[in-house]
Amino acid sequence: MDSRLILTVVGSDRPGLTDALARAVLAADGNWLESHLARLGGKYVGSVLVEVPAGGEARLRAAVAAVDAAGLTVTLIAAGDDAPAPVSIHVTLTAQDRPGIVREFTAALAPLAVNIDALRTSVEPGAWSGAPLFRAEALLRLPESVGEAEVAAALEAISAEIMVDFDPS
Repeated sequence: MDSRLILTVVGSDRPGLTDALARAVLAADGNWLESHLARLGGKYVGSVLVEVPAGGEARLRAAVAAVDAAGLTVTLIAAGDDAPAPVSIHVTLTAQDRPGIVREFTAALAPLAVNIDALRTSVEPGAWSGAPLFRAEALLRLPESVGEAEVAAALEAISAEIMVDFDPS
């Protein structure tokens, strides 16, 4: 039976790091399924979901050791089951940047038992004022008992300054 593994990676950013990971996966006869790779704080960081044939995990670990030697720290963990989401929605938040926005966002969702499947945040200068704007894009998985209106109300209750947009998924 094939194994699904998650590789987490962190290292000093330089050309060729993604290629080194792809070579390690290929050396284990693995299939690169999904990834999230980025430059963050001057470092190359990310995660990669791979599938390797039975017995391929040891080959992948050996290939990853060579990537480690090249200055990229790579860890492997077994992937969990990936059950399809009953209801997913995309949410975009925009607000004046300030400490605590992510905590407020997550605290508003927790009582609703909403799962955050993906979260991307950034701070960028505002178009008109140049003041820092916080932006968050999230893919939320809702339990069957919670609708989009309840999520909207919870998020809009955080602050009158926060704009919330929903996109169909």
